[in-house]
Amino acid sequence: MTSATTDMTVAKLPRRIRWASMGPFIALAVVILVGTLLNSNFATGTNIANVVTRSAFIAIIAVGATFVISSRCLDLSVGSMMAFVTGIMILTMNHLAPSMGANAIFVGALVGLLVGAACGLLNGLIVTVGRIEPFIVTLGTMGIFRALITWMSDGGSIPMDRALREYYRPVYFGDVLGIPIPVAITLVVALVAAFILYRTKYGRHCMAVGSNDDVARFSGISVTKVRTLAFVIQGLCVGIAAICYIPRLGAATPTTGQLWELQVITAVVIGGTLLRGGRARIWGTIAGALILEVIANLMVLSNMVSEYLVAAVQGVIIILAMLAHRFIK
Repeated sequence: MTSATTDMTVAKLPRRIRWASMGPFIALAVVILVGTLLNSNFATGTNIANVVTRSAFIAIIAVGATFVISSRCLDLSVGSMMAFVTGIMILTMNHLAPSMGANAIFVGALVGLLVGAACGLLNGLIVTVGRIEPFIVTLGTMGIFRALITWMSDGGSIPMDRALREYYRPVYFGDVLGIPIPVAITLVVALVAAFILYRTKYGRHCMAVGSNDDVARFSGISVTKVRTLAFVIQGLCVGIAAICYIPRLGAATPTTGQLWELQVITAVVIGGTLLRGGRARIWGTIAGALILEVIANLMVLSNMVSEYLVAAVQGVIIILAMLAHRFIK
């Protein structure tokens, strides 16, 4: 058989459907169908918009976590980091409001991105340069960030300046061409992340490091730089999520972002990214975040399960997702 004939034969073969990649989207469709059948209020435009908007925070942070996890690391500090970043942002905006007015919001947003990136860099350097397990490092920084926001708020809350709150409200409650602004920001973050992960050298290096860091190192890839940058990306995503989150409640408290690390990891895992690294699914992560929020919304609407058990349900989901990964393997 000639080479041309072989190429023609391969070209005629139907493409196989990657069911493992389609899994999160199929699961999302099933959950939405079940929700529609259980409660007629679920499928209303208002409720759907509310669910999608509320999922934006976890989705944005989970996109950053996809880079960290695909490089075979883990960040347990994202929830506490979120609280710390929001506190710093509000304090900055309140301090600058008398002299800068509404422009203080832009400065506060920039500070939030820088602080988030710095927190991610701190985690990354301790993990890579200090050669300490990511689980231990981020468990420690989780306590540090949570203690700092508790100290900054004196155990209470850090409210945003009332005048600034009116200017800032559209970032969460507004829309662009009918799309809620947090959702639009999530889509932009996912598009940029997908391009970096799938179309750039760094994305390929990230996958290689996650698959086998020794082989990657012998291939000339700087494992230290790859993993450190992954943590920085995680911190930037936390900063972006904080920008979207602040106008929702207009305050930062010691409980802000509590247990978000569980939701973030769950979204990434059920989205198809392997905890052992080497494979990442950006759009699967977005679907995973939506699944979690849809399930939480159903628990509130249906009254079948107490809403206080949301964290328990999410814990069950991540265990089932890990069992599914092992079964597929």
